[in-house]
Amino acid sequence: MDFFYHIGRYILLMQKVLGRPDEKKMFRRNIGKEIVAIGWDSIGIVSIISFFMGGVMALQLAINMENPVLPQYLVGLGTRDSIILEFSSLVIALILSGKVGSSIASEIGTMRITQQIDALDIMGINSANYLLFPKIIAGAISFPVICCLCIVLGIGGGWIVGDVSGMVPSNQYILGLQFMFQPFYVFFSNIKMIIFGILITSISGYYGYYAQGGSLQVGQASTQAVVVSSIAVLVFDLSLLAFL
Repeated sequence: MDFFYHIGRYILLMQKVLGRPDEKKMFRRNIGKEIVAIGWDSIGIVSIISFFMGGVMALQLAINMENPVLPQYLVGLGTRDSIILEFSSLVIALILSGKVGSSIASEIGTMRITQQIDALDIMGINSANYLLFPKIIAGAISFPVICCLCIVLGIGGGWIVGDVSGMVPSNQYILGLQFMFQPFYVFFSNIKMIIFGILITSISGYYGYYAQGGSLQVGQASTQAVVVSSIAVLVFDLSLLAFL
């Protein structure tokens, strides 16, 4: 029953979130701030993870394909498709659900227990729209950009590591990148990241918005936000893969 209770309350909260902003100028300003907090501040960790994961993928594929029958360009092809289809969207979304999701839940939860949200409601401001809507829009904008950055760095990491180690010649790796390339894969990953961005920010905002108690409960709400948003990302990833 708790599942349906949270689903119903989440839907009702999203109805409040999607209302017309009271101050459009302030709304646009808040979106800019949230893009910096959600997108720009995540570039560092995403870049490091993407580069090294691309290198690890290339080396693993090179080791497992040490067979004279298999052409070396398959390493580039396998690295490309793995990074574009799953790593740049699913794995990065799970990482961001921990970083971004916990931050949003903690921020909103702290505002709730310190009665800042109550103050906004008393002033006649739609607190859900004011606090959560810019974060959701920023997530939908920032996550696809991060996805594209991850693709570039992951493939580049595989190229550099494979070439430096001597296990994958550059010409063979580049040939694999070009072989049977499907532009739809990049579009598909970006569609997933838009949905993941909306899910992570809205679910984290939900748990922060309804946090109660003190600092301990805010921490618990933050943990719940990360767990639930990660599960939602996995469920929607499977659903989108089957649908698209």
